[in-house]
Amino acid sequence: MHTRKRILVTGGAGFLGSHLCERLLAAGHDVLCVDNFFTGSRDNVLHLLDHPHFELLRHDVTFPLYVEVDEIYNLACPASPIHYQFDPVQTTKTSVHGAINMLGLAKRVKARILQASTSEVYGDPEVHPQREDYWGRVNPLGPRACYDEGKRCAETLFFDYHRQHDLRIKVARIFNTYGPRMHPNDGRVVSNFIVHALRNKPIILYGDGQQTRSFCYVDDLVDGLIRLMETPDEVTGPVNLGNPVEFTIRQLAEQVLAQTDSRAQIINEPLPADDPRQRQPDIGLARELLGWEPTVALTEGLEHTIAYFRPLLASAAE
Repeated sequence: MHTRKRILVTGGAGFLGSHLCERLLAAGHDVLCVDNFFTGSRDNVLHLLDHPHFELLRHDVTFPLYVEVDEIYNLACPASPIHYQFDPVQTTKTSVHGAINMLGLAKRVKARILQASTSEVYGDPEVHPQREDYWGRVNPLGPRACYDEGKRCAETLFFDYHRQHDLRIKVARIFNTYGPRMHPNDGRVVSNFIVHALRNKPIILYGDGQQTRSFCYVDDLVDGLIRLMETPDEVTGPVNLGNPVEFTIRQLAEQVLAQTDSRAQIINEPLPADDPRQRQPDIGLARELLGWEPTVALTEGLEHTIAYFRPLLASAAE
């Protein structure tokens, strides 16, 4: 028998959050979407506003929230370097104070809570591919530290609440994810390349373009988050969620150019500070515990993402 849950999604009007809200509604749950709209957008959830089981609340997770829920997905935090470096102090506060407030809420209402952590906790890794038992190599003083260390501290808080208060926690370490509703100006590599290709503007490769990333389509990622939330209480994570197929940044650029029929040129610029050379998840744990692995190939995912950006950029140009 289906049990309707009341589920809170923080950062629910963002790229990932809006897709998660959609899936949870489709599964028959009540969804409370909370967002302060710093990087999220009402446009991402506009089509859900008339849904009888959807509620949208403007709220910043750095302040306490008093609601009654059964589950919490804590996704609130700017996730692209352009956005999280815009106000680095606020980024750290969102990760740390936000985690404290959501954990406090989960403790009060006895809710299960999932933290959207990140592959950035591994920093510029010496271990390849990255497994969950690797402690990482992060520069705590660099321009990316507000995000990297904020997320690492959030993980610490989650496990301390679990040990100290027996809280039912789940921690997902999310690797590069892409798809429709990415912000066109977020500076992330997939959206950046697609926007530049569609505008026939130069695509910039930092360094030699041989640094690697693994790209997971948003539908696959959301499926992984929901599967992790539904595991037994003894499964806490952290669990890597990402696509283990590795591409160089140059290969991605060439693929985007081919699929957009773009006339854009590829140019090289110096590598930014603390930019990881390699990033690839070991998803053995996700396969074992969740029965999960990505199913959408890069070419198919790019096709959907390009189809989203074409009309968006066309209307912006008018």
